[in-house]
Parts: sequence; structure tokens; C-alpha cells
Amino acid sequence: MTGTEPAAARIDTTRPHPARVYDWFLGGKDNYPVDEELGRQIMGVDGTARYVARTNRWFMQRVTRWLAGEAGIRQFLDIGTGIPTEPNLHQVAQGMAPDARIVYADNDPIVLTHAEALLRSSREGITDYVQADVRDPARILEQARKSLDFTRPVALSLVALTHFLGDEDRPYDLVARLVDALPSGSYLVLSQLTADFDPLAVGRGVAMYAAGGVTLAPRTRDEIARFFDGLEPVEPGIVQLTDWHPELAVGESVDENAVISLYGAVARKP
Repeated sequence: MTGTEPAAARIDTTRPHPARVYDWFLGGKDNYPVDEELGRQIMGVDGTARYVARTNRWFMQRVTRWLAGEAGIRQFLDIGTGIPTEPNLHQVAQGMAPDARIVYADNDPIVLTHAEALLRSSREGITDYVQADVRDPARILEQARKSLDFTRPVALSLVALTHFLGDEDRPYDLVARLVDALPSGSYLVLSQLTADFDPLAVGRGVAMYAAGGVTLAPRTRDEIARFFDGLEPVEPGIVQLTDWHPELAVGESVDENAVISLYGAVARKP
């Protein structure tokens, strides 16, 4: 792993970055004025944006509880990790299965500066961090194999990631390459922005991100289903985030005024 000084030197504070805007929505301190500015613009259009960001985080936590519990998964590859916000995925997983192994990957140098927080593993388990972009799946897989055993099932977590990939990035091919590397019994976890429920607000959000130089690509339910081609869906299938096993919730709140413009789903590789 490279040191924090070179990473800090590479941080671009002139343009917003999705991980830092998300950090601002979650009430974190690891963001810059340009990220806060975009976050406030979005809040001006959708006052529930912060709640929606938390809803996405809660989805990740519920899924991880289900995977480490009912599904018996002990290995996780989380791409697009973001800036650490407790509880992190490894804390949820290792809280249920102390021997769980987790590899995080992200392309924002600011996440690297927080890798120490991401690497506080249980004594029995392993956590590791890879500085890499999802557009380079070969590097992610190569590095992940140092900590994960790809002969045993792995949960691939792509939470709030694919909507930052435009069609020119060939997102379906990228996800397929990652899933193809996983053994039978593995799982794909994915949440993705959609305009199915509130097209006007989502359209404004897309324009605001574009003005900041960030691609935001909402997709329909059918388009999101393509990411799961060849996989066996876990009930209840592709649903709004709050509808995915709400009985697994811990410490969540409800905002009945919020429109949750994200789908989430989990599927098993046969």
C-alpha cells in the first residue's frame, strides 16, 4: 500500500467527487467546499437527499447481516467503498462472523488516507484495501486474491457504484467480468439510482453532477436487471432499498416524505 502523502497530493479539490459528496450527506468531515456546494444544491432540489444516502448505507448493512448470517458468506469484495462511516461493512460482517475476510476497493485517494480505519479487522478475520478503479477489474481481482480465496464463495458488493458509470464505460461488461471471476455460491449485491419514481428530481440531480464534471446515469428496473443476468435472485428481488428485508434493520429511521430513487438487489451465482 502506498503512503498517505502521495495520495493526499493526488486529491483534486477543484471538482466534486462522489465519495466526498456522499460523505457530506452522511454528516462526515472528509469533504471539501466543492463537495458541500454540490450537496447543498442537491438538497435544494430534494430535501430528503441526506436521508436517501443513509438509506443506501442501511441497505448495505442489512445485506451484510443476511449474507454473513443466513447465507453463511465469509468473504466480501466491496468496490466503491467510499470514506469510512461506522459501522463499515467489515464491522457488520465480522460482528456476526469474526473470521470474515473483507477487501475494499476505491479510486478516490482520500479513501486511501483513511485506510487505517478500514483495516481494523477482528483478530480472526482479515481486511485489506486496494486503491483501484472499477474500470480496471483485472487489477482489483489480482489484488483481492492476496486476501480472498476465490475457490470459496465471495460476496461482491457494488453499492451505489454503477450509476457513476456511463454507457461508454460498458458497465454491464465490467460487472460481468467481476462476477465471472467468482466461484459458484457467490453473491452480487448492487444498488443503483433510478428515475422510475421521481424523474424530475433525478433529472435535476444528473444535471447538477454533470455541471461538476461527474457522470450520473440513472437506470430503469429492467436495465438494472441486466446486471444480474445468469444469476439467481434472492427474495424479494429488485426493489426500492427500504423494501429489502426491513426486518433486518438495526437503528434505522423512517422518512415517509422521502422518495427512495434507488433499487437494490442480491443474487446468487449458481
